[in-house]
Amino acid sequence: MSGPVYERVALIGLGLIASSMFWAMKRGGLAGEVTGFAKSEGSRETARRIGLCDRVCDSAAEAVEGADLVVLCVPVGAMGAVAEEIAPALKSGATVTDVGSVKRHVIDVVAPHLPEGVHFVPAHPLAGTEHSGPESGFAELFDNRWSLLVPVEGSDPKAVARLRTLWEGMGANVDEMDADHHDLVLAVTSHAPHLIAYTMVGVADDLRRVTDSEVIKYSAAGFRDFTRIAASDPTMWRDVFLTNKDATLEILGRFTEELFALQRAIRTGDGEHLHQYFTRTRAIRRGIIEAGQDTAAPNFGRGGGSE
Repeated sequence: MSGPVYERVALIGLGLIASSMFWAMKRGGLAGEVTGFAKSEGSRETARRIGLCDRVCDSAAEAVEGADLVVLCVPVGAMGAVAEEIAPALKSGATVTDVGSVKRHVIDVVAPHLPEGVHFVPAHPLAGTEHSGPESGFAELFDNRWSLLVPVEGSDPKAVARLRTLWEGMGANVDEMDADHHDLVLAVTSHAPHLIAYTMVGVADDLRRVTDSEVIKYSAAGFRDFTRIAASDPTMWRDVFLTNKDATLEILGRFTEELFALQRAIRTGDGEHLHQYFTRTRAIRRGIIEAGQDTAAPNFGRGGGSE
């Protein structure tokens, strides 16, 4: 590919995703200049110290000035206020995108603030670790992971295609999806599992007959992986559940029904039901490995703790 995809990119919020985007864009020569802004002065100082962004600004409006692409990397609950703040400073022809885990809510709160002549192409990279903050990012985060583009009514096909080129340049596989379907898919693959992980770790904390030191010392892969998920950013996840309420509650309702059925099978000694259920779920795990989204290596494919 010759030359950058965008001359100037502005990253609003400088956590794991934004910092990984910066390093991935630098790795691929995908952006001429990258500006950044974080609400916390400490995060801005850290970003300057580690060379995250070519220029770290002291306001979101300053960061987006003259930008061809603006990426909202703030918790979904803050998206609307940020969009309102930057709207007057956006240049005509710019594209605004985001990396939020919920799409319908983001579209509802961001789109009304964007001026005529600014393109809006919501997106969601399905990549992450339990770490957060400016120092948590790395260029390889998106390699062979999926990034979903969720064009809105009237999204300019050229703006969508250009954003796709950027994500592919950062190593991601790209798909398009409508907002409501995205929110349901993510409730199944991410949101409900996170809530279950938080609950399981909370149960262990409540179960005083098992001491804290035993929970820590004897954590086999199952509980250890729950704690990894449950260590994710609390503000981000609070906002996810409050803004993807309907889909998450629907999936949790289904989960509760399945759990009751398994409880009944255990209580009544129905080994056949359990065996059939576990056989079916095992096949899903095999499908994930075959799709290249994890490895069959021990420790759930996470050597070196990079994920």
